Amino acid sequence: MSNQTQGSARDRINAILDENSFVEIGAMVKARSTDFNMSDKATPADGVITGYGAVEGIPVYIYSQDASVMNGSIGEMHAKKIVNLYDKAMKTGVPVIGLIDCAGLRLQESTDALSAFGTIYHKQSMASGVIPQITAVYGNCGGGLAIMAAMSDFTFMEKDNAKLFVNSPNALDGNYESKLDTASAKFQSEESGVADFVGTQEEIAEQIRSLVSFLPVNNVDDGAVSDVTDSLNRVCDNIEAKMPDAALALSDIADNGVFIEVKKDYAKSVVTGFIKLDGMTVGAVANRTAVFDENGKAAEKFDAVLTPKAAKKAADFVTYCDAFDIPVLTLTNVEGFAATVCAEKNIADAAAAMTMAFAGATVPKVNVVVGKAMGSAYVAMNSKSTGADLEFAWPQASIGMMDSKLAAKIMYADEISKASDPNAVIDEKAAEYASLQSSAQAAASRGYVDAIVEPEETRKYLISAFQMLASKDESIPYKKHASR
Repeated sequence: MSNQTQGSARDRINAILDENSFVEIGAMVKARSTDFNMSDKATPADGVITGYGAVEGIPVYIYSQDASVMNGSIGEMHAKKIVNLYDKAMKTGVPVIGLIDCAGLRLQESTDALSAFGTIYHKQSMASGVIPQITAVYGNCGGGLAIMAAMSDFTFMEKDNAKLFVNSPNALDGNYESKLDTASAKFQSEESGVADFVGTQEEIAEQIRSLVSFLPVNNVDDGAVSDVTDSLNRVCDNIEAKMPDAALALSDIADNGVFIEVKKDYAKSVVTGFIKLDGMTVGAVANRTAVFDENGKAAEKFDAVLTPKAAKKAADFVTYCDAFDIPVLTLTNVEGFAATVCAEKNIADAAAAMTMAFAGATVPKVNVVVGKAMGSAYVAMNSKSTGADLEFAWPQASIGMMDSKLAAKIMYADEISKASDPNAVIDEKAAEYASLQSSAQAAASRGYVDAIVEPEETRKYLISAFQMLASKDESIPYKKHASR
């Protein structure tokens, strides 16, 4: 069903762009097919409004599908208008914003429409990693359109009316829409992870404006830097209490408390998003063990482990940041990998993708160990050994192979089995192991941690670190791209 009642295609453009900044191009284009009586049909702008404008003064190209013209269906000329927009955006190095409300490919134009539509895929692929691509879905986005949305860097969905699907819920064996609406914004944000942001039409407009202001306009831009009104030396009081919900901790660290969370409803045990530090955009990845409600109570809890979905979420985000030269910050609190039969199906592959994303990224990378950092899960989580430029740790952090009590049970199994009080022996040996092998101080003494920082001083240490790393220049072995 179309979302026309909530605003026209032009209204959606005007809600996003700066006032009076939109300039339409291609307004006179119309369908050229004459089959199936198409010559008698009025197709103003062939169902898509295209042009350029500004968001917070930042130039962007934008298109918006008009569901009042043949349900916004994509015909040959409709697709060519979008391709033309991409060509201009690539030449000028500015973002593309697409607003989707479409019934799909126009059947009356068949292979002409299909071929032209394929060129959109090609342009999106060429633009990936060169200019930011943002898609917002207001109505239908089905079949091939769903792939188009997923190829974007960031996808927004209107929470009540948007439908994103490759196959309609009713076309899935054993399923129907009222049983499980796999096309809904809820499903696509919580289960598939395709949707990065969900909200009302008004919220989407504001979210897109905020996101664009945080992103560089292209991959060779110096970066999105803004004036700073927050104190560079501001202490983060009580940040330790906020750390279980890393989204709150990142807000505390960020300039003026602004944190743009990406995929906040998907794989919640890892938080991804953007903050600014001294006006510089930084991509943040953090482990999370709880989601706090408005009263500060834990509404949801998670184990301090990496799941396949969380690892994939982190990998995709870091890959994006590296492509656009956005520095990466990690807040690490992880004890291992999820240990379930379901997780075992995908965890090796997902963890490998995350490890390669962190290790292969050449942007400035800083890691802060805020809790436990255990085993290969810690190593994969932007550790110094896999390429972090600087690693800090809070005083009470633990860094090591495994939990000290478990290590004691393995190393001193014979002694424990013969002791009159096994628990006392375990506690004694665990304390010794923790002091010698698992403490942040022990890791720092071996050079694996660069500095022990008090939690409340985290913000000023991070600002100093990223300032020092701003001129980092690191090359990688020549290759077209990684093999996986």
